[in-house]
Amino acid sequence: MKSSLKNMVLTLFLITLIASAAVAVVYRLTEEPIAQAKAEKDSEAIRAVVPEFDNDIASTAQSVEIDGGTAILYTAEKAGQPVGYAVQTFTNSGYGGLITLMVGFYPDGTIHKIEVLSHAETPGLGAKITEPDNVLAVSFVGKNPAELKMSVKKDGGDIDAITASTITSRAYTEAVQRAYTVFQRAK
Repeated sequence: MKSSLKNMVLTLFLITLIASAAVAVVYRLTEEPIAQAKAEKDSEAIRAVVPEFDNDIASTAQSVEIDGGTAILYTAEKAGQPVGYAVQTFTNSGYGGLITLMVGFYPDGTIHKIEVLSHAETPGLGAKITEPDNVLAVSFVGKNPAELKMSVKKDGGDIDAITASTITSRAYTEAVQRAYTVFQRAK
């Protein structure tokens, strides 16, 4: 085969077509397992942030449009009575961008627990938000946001910031505030 522009373009087209088909096949094969893994991670986070419940909490999911994004509210019940609420919330203000949290509330609005679902914060600094007893989580757990000044102490609020991670701490606080707003709308 003689080397010509037509042959080179045809060869490049075929290579691109084969590579695209391979990517599409891999995507199709991994799409469902990835979705299942995400759903399981979300379920584990819900179980971790609300008191013990006996209902199918996934069936209670309510999408709430807020601040240009979507938060999801779940209602935990035991013997038909609400025992807590889980709110999957977000912020785009993290140092590394998007941070997604699951915030658990008691029916009176007191925070039961907070789990980090995803983040892209700096390892060793902002990534400390994933540690179980980090200073941010301790500032919220067992407290009602209605009774807190929802900003970090550096900004005159009641929330302790992670040392050297003020941007991440502000973003985390913003996400918790957004979760509380969603919780209040549902009440």
